[in-house]
Amino acid sequence: MNCFGLRAGYASWRARTVHRVLLIFLLLSGAAYGQPQQVALTLDDAILQTLQHNPRLRVFDVRMRGLKGLRESADLAPAYELGAEVENFAGRGEMQGLNASEQTVALSSVIELGGKRSARVALVDARADLLEAERKAKALDLLGEVTQRFVATLAAQERLNLAEDALALARTTLQAFGQRARAGAAPDAEVLRAEAALAQTQITLSHIRRVFDTEKTQLASLWGATEADFEELQGDLFQFPPADDFESLYARAKGSAALAVFASEARLKEAELRLSQARANNDISWSLGVRRMEGTGDTGLVAGVSMPLFSGRRSRGDIRAAQAERDQVAFRREAALLDLHAQLFEAFQNRQQNIDAATALHEEVIPTLDRALRETREAYERGRYSYLDLTAAQQELLDARRRVIDAAASALQYGALIEQLTAEPLSAGKLAR
Repeated sequence: MNCFGLRAGYASWRARTVHRVLLIFLLLSGAAYGQPQQVALTLDDAILQTLQHNPRLRVFDVRMRGLKGLRESADLAPAYELGAEVENFAGRGEMQGLNASEQTVALSSVIELGGKRSARVALVDARADLLEAERKAKALDLLGEVTQRFVATLAAQERLNLAEDALALARTTLQAFGQRARAGAAPDAEVLRAEAALAQTQITLSHIRRVFDTEKTQLASLWGATEADFEELQGDLFQFPPADDFESLYARAKGSAALAVFASEARLKEAELRLSQARANNDISWSLGVRRMEGTGDTGLVAGVSMPLFSGRRSRGDIRAAQAERDQVAFRREAALLDLHAQLFEAFQNRQQNIDAATALHEEVIPTLDRALRETREAYERGRYSYLDLTAAQQELLDARRRVIDAAASALQYGALIEQLTAEPLSAGKLAR
């Protein structure tokens, strides 16, 4: 069996990746969940359902609504206050009762100086920009998680196919041993050992089937389903798209959404610094009212202006703290860039190593072992080889097919990680598709 000639479509389901998915994410409406039962699930289906229904993304809508409320409050001018004051009453002598009292009704407010209102609004806008950057970064992380779980489930599906092939091979072997035993060319012990091997293969198949069901459930949990609403996955585990060289991938990774968060955070810290600087400017408090003097029956206007002293000196600490917070972002971005380089290089190297291993197993090792098994079976039927020779040849072929599945799955896992780190397909040329 050619294990590379499985379900087609890997090139298409990987080519339509991050950029198109992010566009879909921004255009998705909040449609109610409820997908019909489907036989085969594609990677695109898994991505769309996850972006629609995963609560880790939907929480950003709630946070954005909160910021819109904060922006409305930040854009308000200082409130007006209406106050009333009574003086010179309830005393003794001429001050007894309200005969000599003075009543004042005044309107007061604050004149903000230094652009505080615009600074407050700019700060909330910067928080919204940071939240949007975090949403895109979280979408990329979630996309990577969906892809990796999809690959893990697809690998489990191929292991299940291999286990079913192993079961068929064990039954064929048992039949061959039975025929030789009935002909007196082999001892009955070989038949018993073949029966035991068949039973163990059935146990292994049952275990792998449960693993596959578990992987499907974990994949479906990404879009809020408690059980898999699909029977199998559609995708080819054994085709690897070409990738750009490491320098090109790293250059694209520098503009990824994960690093864009630092740029948005830097703008946020700059907005906080401007607000601290604006608060260093003194505000002017004013009041204007009318005063009535009961003793004479006269009325007059009352006006007042006040300004705090030394507010600039009191704000120096806040300004320095805001400057320090802003400067920290650049260093944290530099550290994140170093980590990104290390992660990307490791993923790039491991992907290529696993591709080389899978290719060598497919093109050299498996065909050789397949031919060796045929020759061993023919020799066994002629009585030239023993039971151990035949079972060893079968096990070597099955082990090689397991290793090629593991290598292919690892290559795709590392490829998904590279796309997650760069926020683009492995090859920039795919963007034109």
